[in-house]
Amino acid sequence: MLFDTIPEALKTATDEELGVLRLRTLVRLRWLAIIGQTTAVLGVHFYLGYPLPLGLCLAAIALSAWLNIFLAIRWRKSVRLQPSHAGFLLAYDICQLAVLLYLTGGLQNPFSFLFLVPVTISATSLSLNWTLWLGATAFCCASVLAFEHLPLPWKPGEELVLPSIYIAGMWAAIVCGVVFAAIYARRIAEEARQMQAALTATELVLAREQRLSALDGLAAAAAHELGTPLATIALVAKELKRELPAEGPHAEDLDLLIGQAARCREILARLANHDAEADEIYQRTKLLVMIEDLIEPLRGSEVEIAVTSSADDAGKVKSEEPVFRRNPAIAYGLGNLLENAVDFAGHKVEVDARWTLSSVSITVRDDGPGFRQDVFDRLGDPFVTTRPGYGEESGGKGQHDGMGLGFFIAKTLLERSGAAVSLANRPAPAHGAVVHVVWPRVAVDVGRA
Repeated sequence: MLFDTIPEALKTATDEELGVLRLRTLVRLRWLAIIGQTTAVLGVHFYLGYPLPLGLCLAAIALSAWLNIFLAIRWRKSVRLQPSHAGFLLAYDICQLAVLLYLTGGLQNPFSFLFLVPVTISATSLSLNWTLWLGATAFCCASVLAFEHLPLPWKPGEELVLPSIYIAGMWAAIVCGVVFAAIYARRIAEEARQMQAALTATELVLAREQRLSALDGLAAAAAHELGTPLATIALVAKELKRELPAEGPHAEDLDLLIGQAARCREILARLANHDAEADEIYQRTKLLVMIEDLIEPLRGSEVEIAVTSSADDAGKVKSEEPVFRRNPAIAYGLGNLLENAVDFAGHKVEVDARWTLSSVSITVRDDGPGFRQDVFDRLGDPFVTTRPGYGEESGGKGQHDGMGLGFFIAKTLLERSGAAVSLANRPAPAHGAVVHVVWPRVAVDVGRA
């Protein structure tokens, strides 16, 4: 299959490969935090007039500023951080925030929700182990701040004492927020990475097909370029034959050279005229012929493949069989669907082709176990498969492990050709999978395009 050529780098992605944070990103986020923290501390102290340990707060903020300056001088901002380095920098941010909160009221301070930020960044960019470790760090800091902290800055001569139940609620809200934000952000980031890898695989398949399709053009160009040197070789060989004795030792070799040069020119002439004469005819194929071409390599298995067809006529207007232009995307997509049906079928695969004046449809049915309900809603997404080697055994008869990209690529290519692809299981008491592909006839029929 074409999918077998996809590089191994797309097939397995470990957690250690997820550390894609740039130093520039963390430095900019920390500068943003420094500006916000400085504004909040100075505003509370000078604008609101609430007393707080200003020197210690500014010292904690200045430490972050000096860390940013050191990182900017020591390394290029565009460098990608190792997961451990990024993890320690995010851990520092949690601890620095905890120190500021300790000096300004602990969990009574409304800015305590900022514990979510470093953990969320880790969930989107670092491994699960680092995210759990940073989440545990935030949990420990929040737990300590619930009991140990300096008074919340308030009006001089007054002390704001919040109920213990409120502090407990703040602690629970921070913990739940950290957990929920980390899970949600990690899930979204993982789906984005999977989609990117799947789209890259699809582009590789399309690029290979485009290279194969370009060979005809290259052959015609080569025929045009080689015509002149071959004509020169033939001319020189004829001149040599005319000047040398007819019964000389080289006469036979010259005849052979002239004949082979003529043969080469005939071959190149056929290649040069391929696009103009034969290519357009070759590129057209009737629907049933195309289906038979795709099924032929699969007929050697024990599974019977039956093809049926019908034309729905509108009144007295006869709907003729549609003529497709040979399209590598359609061929790969339908070929993948047929191969999957044969792999999972028990004894028989049914292929039903129908066409009307407005649409063309192909339905593939098998008598296998059908689509599993636990993955049915996600079929067509990248890295979702029921083949052996992924999740529970599906009972299929495939002999190779699946990655969940083959059907995704097939569905994507068919939809790019204008088709609508739908999936279903056969109604009881029958069993098996049903894949229905429908095109608007004007999108694929050469005669009606």
